[in-house]
Amino acid sequence: MKVVIPGGTGQVGSILDRALTEAGHDVVLLTRSPRGERQVYWDGATLGDWAEQINGSDVVVNLAGRSVSCRYTAENLDAMMRSRVESTRVVGEAIARAARPPRVWLQMSTATIYAHRLDAANDEDSGLIGGSEHGVPGYWAYSVEIARNWEAEQERAETPYTRKVALRSAMVMSPDRGGVFDVLSWLARLGLGGPVAGGRQYVSWIHDLDFVRAVRFLIARDDLTGPVNLAAPGPVPHREFIRELRAAWRMPVGLPATRWMAEVGAFAIRSDTELLLKSRRVVPRRLSEAGFTFDHPRWRAAALDLVSRRRRG
Repeated sequence: MKVVIPGGTGQVGSILDRALTEAGHDVVLLTRSPRGERQVYWDGATLGDWAEQINGSDVVVNLAGRSVSCRYTAENLDAMMRSRVESTRVVGEAIARAARPPRVWLQMSTATIYAHRLDAANDEDSGLIGGSEHGVPGYWAYSVEIARNWEAEQERAETPYTRKVALRSAMVMSPDRGGVFDVLSWLARLGLGGPVAGGRQYVSWIHDLDFVRAVRFLIARDDLTGPVNLAAPGPVPHREFIRELRAAWRMPVGLPATRWMAEVGAFAIRSDTELLLKSRRVVPRRLSEAGFTFDHPRWRAAALDLVSRRRRG
């Protein structure tokens, strides 16, 4: 296949690029800073010569969007919104104008679209879409609006010959440097990997190899459209999640953090506490019902595998 990945030079794009290229597929990355023959310039907002890469391709996987690992200032939130909506709109335009459009368009979304909840899990059919839940910071609702608008832009694209899937992905855990697993492991190995704000909030995640397998599964299944949760079937409370991560690294100590301590820490690393405090309890109902099976469904075994791979370099 020819696979085009807008925004494909980040962590998730690198995981997909590596796996698909090793499998013998022709992978092209659209990026603002191209390096090498397989990377093509685009600005993520306007049509250009890059659109010819989509014409005649088999699959588009749009991962473009400003990183959420930042302070949630008004300026950054606006950049997060525009980068996602504008890139989705222009990818839709390129597909609509293609003489030979791709057969499937996988569009990155996020599990953050669901409500902060502890009582039950969110699936695609009965899950609660978030917004202004009681007892959570008001600005969290903007993250949900970003996700809503992101998906709505794909839905409204007029691409009748291209199947569309929205990937409501949880955090992708991989041993690569710079990713979320790397940051959490760094904290755990320093002895700072204790529960945050009590640790009752749920963490949803997906092992990088299962993420790749799920993408391949969705490419092959012509009957699946619309939103699909990409998350392991075993979301766990944060206190359990971080305890198992410490155990995988053989670190017996993990200092707990209060909410205000988390705020200070997030400020120090130029991030935001929503990434730690929002309860993302998400399960992959549509994937499971379609017959997909996870190689790494439980966090304990997944953490051990990731640590082992990281140690091997």
